Amino acid sequence: MRKLKLQVQISIDGFAGGPNGELDWMTWNWDEELKKFVTELTDPIDTVLLGKNMTDGFINHWKNVAAEPENPDYYAGVKFTEVPKVVFSRTLKESLWENTTLASGDLTEEVNKLKSQNGNYIMVYGGASFVSSLIDAELIDDYYLFVNPVMIGKGLRIFSDTPKKINLKLIDSVKYDCGITVLHYQKS
Repeated sequence: MRKLKLQVQISIDGFAGGPNGELDWMTWNWDEELKKFVTELTDPIDTVLLGKNMTDGFINHWKNVAAEPENPDYYAGVKFTEVPKVVFSRTLKESLWENTTLASGDLTEEVNKLKSQNGNYIMVYGGASFVSSLIDAELIDDYYLFVNPVMIGKGLRIFSDTPKKINLKLIDSVKYDCGITVLHYQKS
């Protein structure tokens, strides 16, 4: 069965976005080691899951990056433009984006159907409420938490109102020169 992995940037106080989804608190001056780690993490992805609210920003950002061969993130732009994406929405009737399909059924059934298909692993990037739903349903196998050296006080959480205790096992913890610490947890 394929694994579902979460890659998310969070603040020290556990927020994945500001109160209105702001991302201006994130550290982007990544050192070469962190860039290498992210490349190795994302290379095997063959499916990306997104919530409807995150999709426009994600797809448009990476499409623009892929259109600029001189951009240092060009490779990632091509990767995220070409990889199939599944957008979870109960309101959309058809996909508004290239290389995407919609999933509108039961979250657990839809994700387990994707996980049972042949292929490499699946990565989820957000949005916050969608990721919270995946966490609550215990569908995420690996958590890659990119902890930024900042507290923002309030905002969007992915670990809020979890209805039950979920045990995780720390696999690795690496501090990078840019100040980000990546915590890798697996479901135990």
